[in-house]
Amino acid sequence: MQLSREQLLESYRQMRTIREFEDRVHDEFATGNIPGFVHLYAGEEASAAGVCAELSDKDYIASTHRGHGHCIAKGCDVKAMMKEIYGARDGLCGGKGGSMHIADLSKGMMGANGIVGGGPPLVCGAALTAKTLKTGGVAIAFVGDGASNQGTTLESFNLASVWNLPAIFVVEDNGYAETTASGWSVGGSQVDRAKGFGMPGVEVDGLDFFAVNAAAREAVDRARAGDGPSLIHVKLNRYFGHFEGDAQSYRADGETDRLRKEFDALSFFRQKVTEAGLLEASELDDIDSEVGILIDEAVSEAESAPRGTDADLLTDVYLNY
Repeated sequence: MQLSREQLLESYRQMRTIREFEDRVHDEFATGNIPGFVHLYAGEEASAAGVCAELSDKDYIASTHRGHGHCIAKGCDVKAMMKEIYGARDGLCGGKGGSMHIADLSKGMMGANGIVGGGPPLVCGAALTAKTLKTGGVAIAFVGDGASNQGTTLESFNLASVWNLPAIFVVEDNGYAETTASGWSVGGSQVDRAKGFGMPGVEVDGLDFFAVNAAAREAVDRARAGDGPSLIHVKLNRYFGHFEGDAQSYRADGETDRLRKEFDALSFFRQKVTEAGLLEASELDDIDSEVGILIDEAVSEAESAPRGTDADLLTDVYLNY
């Protein structure tokens, strides 16, 4: 099934928003105005956008510490996200989550997570809820190649298979588990691991939005039909270090410059849709301009937004039933 023009435009808008958001956060973090740690998603846009194009608000996702891209692709408010990263009181989580803990349950975004492999068990719970209540929803865990080796992740593979849950595990393999090459640290193939737990698995090129989207559509359709979990292994690249301030001494000289020049999912998308006559270059240029304005406004509003008070520290601590 081919995406409509409107869906293609929206997917490009999401990818462009992720790219501009992350590049700008990189610049702003260097000024010292952003507190805490920041892990950027730039270079991986086609994975989040390609998967989330098949989802709605009734579907849930769990993210990683590199979660801005997943938030944007799932429909979280960009300005509220920027305020959250700046620690503002009216940020998406009241300024208390920061970069690594952004969440918006109204959009099905269960949150970025500072715990490596923390998302898959949460997704099993969300998928069990969908199955039990017969909502037709699915739950997706985005994990990195490092998290793919965690016991929590492998246990979740097993649980999802045993309970035949509408769950999908998306392994975003950017080549490094923090600073360790995944080719050295991951034994066997991710697809074979999936087979070992009785679920189908597929590897796709994270440069290609359309390849990711096709794999996601098949997995989502399978989950909605009651046929259980799937795994998607996405091979991609990150443009920045593991975190802001990472010296990246584990990368070859000029590696990141080469990746931006030769492995750009947005450029690849533009080329495919314009050559096929699906979209006009001018339409994409307009989106670029609109997104640039949005990010400028988001930063300006975040910088001037009020921060929390001492009294705010005592709120949102306990859940009242």
